[in-house]
Amino acid sequence: MNIDFEKTQGLVPVIIQDVQSLEVLMLGYMNEEAWTKTQAEGKVTFFSRSKNRLWTKGEESGNFLYVKETHIDCDKDTILIKASPVGPTCHTGSRSCFNTNYNQNFIFQLEQIIEERYANPSEASYVNKLRQKGLNKIAQKVGEEGVETVIAALAETDVDFVNESSDLIFHLLVLLREKGKTLADIGLNLEGRHSKS
Repeated sequence: MNIDFEKTQGLVPVIIQDVQSLEVLMLGYMNEEAWTKTQAEGKVTFFSRSKNRLWTKGEESGNFLYVKETHIDCDKDTILIKASPVGPTCHTGSRSCFNTNYNQNFIFQLEQIIEERYANPSEASYVNKLRQKGLNKIAQKVGEEGVETVIAALAETDVDFVNESSDLIFHLLVLLREKGKTLADIGLNLEGRHSKS
C-alpha cells in the first residue's frame, strides 16, 4: 500500500475504528516510520506531535490497539485502521476519544462476548450451558424463540416483542458460533444478494 507522505508534509491522519463495534475510537497521525512499525509489530504506533517522537498507543497504560485491517483512502493520504482495543482507548478512561453514543453496534460486541464464552467456558455462563447441550438443543432454542417472537408480534405488547426479538437474536448468535459462522458471513451474504437484485 503506497501512502503519499510527501503530499501532507510527512504526516498523514489515521482513523482508528473498533473492528467489532465499528465505533470510531480516535484520530492520530503517522509518519512513514510509524506506519512501518505499525505494520511490523501489529500494534498501532503514531507520531506524537506533542512529544515529537514515535508513540505506540498503550506503551504506558497497556491499552494497545491491535491491528486487524488497514485501508488507504482513494487519495492515498489518509489511513483507516480497524483495530481490536485492549481496554479504553482515550487517556480519560473512555472507550473512545469522541463523545459518541455507544452500543449502536452492540450486536457485534455480543458476538465477541459469545466467542469469549466459547474460548473460556465458565460453569455460570448461560452460553456454556447451551453449548454443553449440543447443536440440536441450540437450534431448537432458536426455533422456540422464533415462535415466541411471532406470538409477541401478533398478540403482545411492543416491550414483549422487543424482548422476544432480543432472545431470538441472542440464540441465533450462539447457533452461528456453534456452526463456526459469524455476523460477517451473514452480512456478506445479504450484501451479495442485494447487489444481484
